[in-house]
Amino acid sequence: MVTMFSKFNPFTALKKAITEREKSDQGENPSSFNTRQEQEEAYEAIERGTLMVPLEKIVGSVGRYHDFDNQFRTPSHHVDDRLKSIISAMKEGKNMPPISLYQIKEGYFILDGHHRFRAAIELERSHIRARIVELLPSTNTLENKLYIEKISFRDKAGLTDSIDVTELGQTDHLEWQVEEHRRALQVEKKQEISFKQAAVDWYRTIYRPLATIIGNSGLVKSFPGRTVDDLYLYISVHQWEEGKKRKYGIGIDKLIPTDMEAFRHKMAEHKEQEYPEMKREITVFILFNVDGKYEQQIFDKLLALEEVTEVHTVHGSIDMIAKITLMRDLLSSDAEILSQFILSTIRQWKGVLSTQTLIPGMSRVKDQDRCHL
Repeated sequence: MVTMFSKFNPFTALKKAITEREKSDQGENPSSFNTRQEQEEAYEAIERGTLMVPLEKIVGSVGRYHDFDNQFRTPSHHVDDRLKSIISAMKEGKNMPPISLYQIKEGYFILDGHHRFRAAIELERSHIRARIVELLPSTNTLENKLYIEKISFRDKAGLTDSIDVTELGQTDHLEWQVEEHRRALQVEKKQEISFKQAAVDWYRTIYRPLATIIGNSGLVKSFPGRTVDDLYLYISVHQWEEGKKRKYGIGIDKLIPTDMEAFRHKMAEHKEQEYPEMKREITVFILFNVDGKYEQQIFDKLLALEEVTEVHTVHGSIDMIAKITLMRDLLSSDAEILSQFILSTIRQWKGVLSTQTLIPGMSRVKDQDRCHL
């Protein structure tokens, strides 16, 4: 008679043995589904439906790593007849069933449809239709908390894409905006509007225009590690939620009204390619004292600068005057841009003894088409 411990489960033991063999075969390859699933403790599953998925985001396979290499090619040297027939069918435009994917955060793993995926690559397609089951990460990391927060707002709002913020707690501001927009739409349309209906309209008429303006401005380059959506939140929260008074950068009020719905109506007048730029032109006069030996050299260097529109030598307490035109984004101060320009160029030149800057207050330029006697 054989005695077995009561807690022994042969199926659990078999599963453990298979998992250990897979780990041994796959090593610590981050694109391994089992490795990634265990690292993220991603076991809670959510059906995401059928969507178009970028091929570049499909990074691995579930259980068929022996049949395909890391490029999803079969190891045999002969022509794969099944792959060949699928490529032919796809070329003829025949409908193919969606492949099946597991999603863990930004990566996708093929459960079924390896040949269809490989055929899409061979045909140089960018996306493939797929049924998706997402496995939510549960390890207690800042990255995972942020990811869960972003997709929770996306799902609540019924959006396709997540808002890519880099700090926790920011989606509360997005929910505030959607709720404010929902109230405004209900007054306009005189009917009940759901949160999801308001969110879809907010995304199209408020979020997208402002995010596009910010993206086009290149402003995000000045904030390493931040995203366009981070700047969207910074600007929109200050303009629409907090209404903070600023000591500089007031020009942003002309582009982005302090009332969110006023901004929506303003943007409705423009097509996306016609959105205004988040930049402003400033004119500055720089007064120079220079070493006389270098006066001509400095004069020529100033003329060579794209920002300089006029240069004059004068007699008196100063030696030279230059008129410059700079472009700045609406969140920066004139002083910041001017200091950066002067310190990185003019103050580096030999022979420049001192400079003084004058920023005009009220200005008016008369017509240029007149004769001077």
